[in-house]
Amino acid sequence: MLRHQKDGIEWLEFELLADCKNLRHGVLLRAGGFSNAPFTSLNLGLFSTPDERSTVRQNFEKVKHTFQLPSPYIAKQSHGTHIWHIKNLDTYPQKADALVTNESERALFVMHADCQAAIMYDPITQALANVHAGWRGNVQNIFQKTIHYLYSAFGAQPENILVAISPSLGPSNAEFKHFSAEFPPSFWDFQIRPFYFDLWAISQMQLETCGILPHHIQIAKMDTYSLSLDFFSYRRDGITGRNGTFAMLPKKN
Repeated sequence: MLRHQKDGIEWLEFELLADCKNLRHGVLLRAGGFSNAPFTSLNLGLFSTPDERSTVRQNFEKVKHTFQLPSPYIAKQSHGTHIWHIKNLDTYPQKADALVTNESERALFVMHADCQAAIMYDPITQALANVHAGWRGNVQNIFQKTIHYLYSAFGAQPENILVAISPSLGPSNAEFKHFSAEFPPSFWDFQIRPFYFDLWAISQMQLETCGILPHHIQIAKMDTYSLSLDFFSYRRDGITGRNGTFAMLPKKN
């Protein structure tokens, strides 16, 4: 991934999306914000952490200024499969784990601390999604539901969709002691050693099963649990902040 810094904020961009001139995106790292421990420092968990709400909003204001973004769209994430189609006259915020649009200047934000944030973009139809997927999202196959929605709402063909997945919980730390009750049998082959699972490979499988081309998928494969200087991790710390991943279609000329 490509690493950048500005105004004390650091972020990553995907090589897969680097040539997409009609897309802006970034995976925000944890430095450069105003939150105190244990949320140090760019905590963007507005609805999901007990950090001071005013401080989290201050963090968002800095992000907006640094990237020159409009007001962000932030869903109330619930580890479900609700899809929020962002249009004019929306009720805000909505309960959802996938945000979709084809309108410009809609900054779609996903918050995560071990879960995957997946940007889905079709350069043909300009369909865009930002998806929050923890292991429960994998079990419910939120990726499949979102891809089907992009086709039904915008005509996006799976073979044209690019998918970029953020840093998230890596196989060496993804322990599931009760996997036989939590995971369907189709996931059991992804066990790398007793009780540890490769969620990255599960996502790859689910995307390819939906018709996404292998060379149209980039999974960061950076373990949020291990990289404490850059990423919040619920598995590692329990009470912690949230990283943010955003995607937006810029204003049309």
